[in-house]
Formats: sequence, structure tokens, C-alpha cells
Amino acid sequence: MKLSVSIWSVHEKVYSKQMNSVDFISFCHDNNVKYVELLDNFLSVKEIKEVKANLKERKMEVSSYSINNDFVQSQKADREKQVNYIKESIDIACDLGAKYIRVFSGEEKEGIAFEDAKQWIIDGFKAVAPYAEENGITLVIENHGLFVGKSSQVKALIDAVNSPNFKSNADVANFLLADEKSLDAVKNLKDHIGFVHFKDFKQVPSGKNGYRSLSGKMYEGTILGKGEVPLKEIVEFLHANRYDGFLSIEYEGTGDPIAETEESIKYARSIIL
Repeated sequence: MKLSVSIWSVHEKVYSKQMNSVDFISFCHDNNVKYVELLDNFLSVKEIKEVKANLKERKMEVSSYSINNDFVQSQKADREKQVNYIKESIDIACDLGAKYIRVFSGEEKEGIAFEDAKQWIIDGFKAVAPYAEENGITLVIENHGLFVGKSSQVKALIDAVNSPNFKSNADVANFLLADEKSLDAVKNLKDHIGFVHFKDFKQVPSGKNGYRSLSGKMYEGTILGKGEVPLKEIVEFLHANRYDGFLSIEYEGTGDPIAETEESIKYARSIIL
């Protein structure tokens, strides 16, 4: 398996203009991480040339180009815009040398249930899958938020789209928000996993800020190995199942993102097989 780090791990630094994509690449290089996951909302078109030059100089690669598409749109024209957005992102991923694009189903919206939007999501990815196949890009859909948070929902979408270039980005911590055990979810998706977000959550008191699960439990991010996700067991299962792809660290804790991402890198290295 190959260790990657997502720039989302240091998103506070990026939002506050203390870091950009090039700075993040340098940070990963300093920590001997060869693969970086970049986000489209943190990367402008004018920066791509500089990013590519820095990656080449440091002999590094982009593990995934992650985007923020949303097919939960009641208007067909808006869903068509999302198809075009993903196609444009495929072109950018190819330019960056990435083979994976992290995608979403869409955000929960008032008055729209999962079953109502399910076909919109399927049709959207069916429309874009051939372009991904032509360009050698695999779209990996994340169990993100509460709308498509369960492994069974992700699996149903993947089976319905039925493309070799449409797989799961298993975010091992996010399954907790759908009240699903992380290892059970990974096992359920074992034949569909194309990418893994390596992340840890810990449960916190109900009155504290954090991420609320479907049943009302509260979680917050933490350093890898300090929470409730059985990361070592997940790695062992993936290894036994012959997964040799990326484990991309996505730190979402409340501490210093630089120091705690570094701690997460050390922990991940200690358990990767």
C-alpha cells in the first residue's frame, strides 16, 4: 500500500493563507511522503504549472485530485453542469498525472430524500464514466456526510453505474457518522474499493462541537490511532484482500494540523503492510 496525505489535513492553514498547494507539497516532501492528494478548491489553474514543476523536482506524484461535485440538484440543467464539471476535472487530473478523482454524490437538501436523488446520482455518473474510462481516470466516490454515508448505499451506486472506473473512496472514519462500524463497512465494500481516506474519529460528549451521527452521537477528528477506528485491523484486512492502492491521510482533528498530521504520518507508517 502507498501512503498519501490529503491537503485537507492542513485546510486551516490553507484557508488562512499560511499555506498553498506548493507549500503542502514541500511539507509532505519534508516528511518523506511521495504522494499527495490535492483539492480543486485549493488549486487555481494558474498554480498548476508551478505545482507540476515542484512535483517533478521532488519526484513526487498526485495520488488523487479531489473535487466537490453535487448531483443532488432538482433541476436537470444543474445536474448537467455537474457532468461538465467532472469532465473538466478529468482533464485537470490528467494534466497533473493523477489516476484518481475523489467525487461526491451530493449534499443533503431539505425535501430531497436519498431515494429521490439516487437516480440523479446514478445517471450523472453514467454520463461521465465513459469519459473517465477513455482517459484512464478512476472516479472514487466517498461516503461523505449523512446522505450517502452507509457502505450499502455506496455499493448500490457503484453496482448501478457499472463501470470499472467508478469505485469507492472508503473514508474509514465517516462510516461512524452513518452509525456503521468502520471495519464492517470496509468488508462490505471490499470488491469495490479504489482509494482509502485514512482518518480517525473519537466520540465526544453530546454538548461538544463536532460531527453528529445519524443517531445523534458526536465525534471529532483526532490523530491516527487515538480514536475509535480500528485502523490496524483495516490495514490487515485490506492487505489480505490484496488491496495495494493508496491510504491517504485526512486529518480532521482540533489540534495543530502540522504537528498532528506529522504524528498521523508516523502512525500510518507503523502499521502499513
